[in-house]
Amino acid sequence: MIPLHDLLFFVLAALILVISPGPNMIYLISKSITQGKKSGLISLAGVVCGFLFHIVMVSFGLTAVLLAVPVAYTILKTLGTVYLLYLAYQAIKPKSKNIFEVDRTGMHDGPKKLFTIGFLTNVLNPKVAIFYLSFFPQFIKPEYGSVLTQSLELGVVQTFISFTVNFIIVLTAAKVAVFFAGNPFWVKVQKWFMASVLTFLAVKMAFSKAR
Repeated sequence: MIPLHDLLFFVLAALILVISPGPNMIYLISKSITQGKKSGLISLAGVVCGFLFHIVMVSFGLTAVLLAVPVAYTILKTLGTVYLLYLAYQAIKPKSKNIFEVDRTGMHDGPKKLFTIGFLTNVLNPKVAIFYLSFFPQFIKPEYGSVLTQSLELGVVQTFISFTVNFIIVLTAAKVAVFFAGNPFWVKVQKWFMASVLTFLAVKMAFSKAR
């Protein structure tokens, strides 16, 4: 087992990571506001499963192999970059829907689609795997016991923190719709800001390198 003082430091670092804006946060805010809390929570379930996927891969050493093979890493990185650019286009394309506008048409994404996109948003981001591979080893030591057990322990803690913070985000985001409904100027600003952030993330991801 990892000592408590090391675990508390990991908790602080994981908290800082999750509150940093990224694709997961953007997607959850979007779905929570356009389709309501239920859709946001389903999307969150997909995001959390994405974290679990990365954790299992790292814990059993599979992600290390993936990142060690340039072709495999490049494929994953390319898919993530293209997906972010697609989301950016969706934000500003003609007749695009304001993500802060509550959808009242009844044409909501189904639970399966919400979950799947939430899952892919996380899985197709190689930065998550890189974070785990570069961060976890700082807290894992053979003298603390099984390396696999320690890795899974850190993964569970990080996932719990991410779920808690994102759960609060989902519940809070829906209230923002009230403000933007009466301020059309900020709706336009929001769309271009969202597209800019997504494009920046895509470019940053495209030029990232495997360690």
